[in-house]
Amino acid sequence: MAQVTTSTSAPTEETNENTPSVARQSLNPVVQWNRTLLVIVRTPGAQSPTVHPTRSFAIMHAAIYDAVNNIDRTHRPYFVKFAGVSRRASEAAAADAAAHAVLIALYPDFEKTLNAQLDQLLSQIPDGVHKNQGIKVGEMVADAILDARSSDGSTAQPPPSVFGSAPGDFQSTPPNFPKPQFTEWSRVTPFTLEAANQFRPGPPPELTSDRYTRDFKEVKSLGIAKSTTATADQALTGHFWNGAIQNYWNEIAQTATLAHGLSLPESARLFALLNLAFADDVIAFYDAKYTYTFWRPVTAIRAAGMDNNPDTTADPSWLPEVGKTTPDPSYPGAHAVISASGAFLLRSFFRIDRFNFTVTSEVLPGVERSFTSFSAARQEATLSRVFAGVHFRSDLTTGRELGEDIGEFVFDHFLRPDDRDQRPDHD
Repeated sequence: MAQVTTSTSAPTEETNENTPSVARQSLNPVVQWNRTLLVIVRTPGAQSPTVHPTRSFAIMHAAIYDAVNNIDRTHRPYFVKFAGVSRRASEAAAADAAAHAVLIALYPDFEKTLNAQLDQLLSQIPDGVHKNQGIKVGEMVADAILDARSSDGSTAQPPPSVFGSAPGDFQSTPPNFPKPQFTEWSRVTPFTLEAANQFRPGPPPELTSDRYTRDFKEVKSLGIAKSTTATADQALTGHFWNGAIQNYWNEIAQTATLAHGLSLPESARLFALLNLAFADDVIAFYDAKYTYTFWRPVTAIRAAGMDNNPDTTADPSWLPEVGKTTPDPSYPGAHAVISASGAFLLRSFFRIDRFNFTVTSEVLPGVERSFTSFSAARQEATLSRVFAGVHFRSDLTTGRELGEDIGEFVFDHFLRPDDRDQRPDHD
């Protein structure tokens, strides 16, 4: 997505106002809006089943970042740069207005709730010209990014579902036999990548290979419902992470942000980096998934008699520990891709890996697990998919490589420090 530089109707420098640019607020507004969007996407029926929610997070956090950065001016813009914005404009008001404008556009049914939240947050900022300037910047940035993404292909009609019948081909999975999801998502315009296939991995292991045989036996033993091989903790791990993985990593980022006392510009940058990467992770892994259309473990194990591998044995009644399998091809694993990007970006941003934190399960209310590093959470979230019975280990190994490639690309090329725009204010 190319950057836009414009001076059209941008709020200008002021010389007669002494109101501080950022008011003290009870909660970091970036974290607040991230939590609000999590509530929305977790509300049944709120999210279109054909539009991946990572798109909403990327748009909102890109808008927050560009709105705040137009005032802070310490880093390169993601998409929008206005000329003449006062450094005294309220960064908090800009962040609030940008997030609100994006969410109203994407989730109009939540308008009443979103308006109330905006009013509550803006009430904490002293009235005046700088507050108004911040609001205007936020709204203008949001409009520009929403307009740019309006033709990104996310509303395209998914192509018809076609399953293969050869050994190794992706098929609808028992017990519910759903239609495949997001078959069109690789055609959505990436937020940062040059193309969906920029880091496309090579193919999955051959069905007769030693690697596939090891992977098959591992998930068949550890991932079966009520496994006698998996430990109680492994089975719990499989269930704990069996939700929308990007939501877990946004909450980890919330915890790290508050623990480290990040400023508003720092918070805006962190969440933009994460969610731009997550959105492109999804575009990239769906490119790979529907390129290789590799079968899921439940299909492979039930149909092992047809895979031409004498070292695999069929179990026609096998079902995964978590019951249902995500309705898309197995290779590469989504949890591995997003967890690798998330951990890489958090390590890179904070310049540390070791960090003590807890994670709450999205699907097991009240259940928490504790970690001492971002890498430890990444490792557990990734391996959980074997214990859940929905992925082969090779799906996860390749997924981790893809996620780290994308995370590194985003961190190295986007939202970088910008020493070219450090002009002093004269107001």
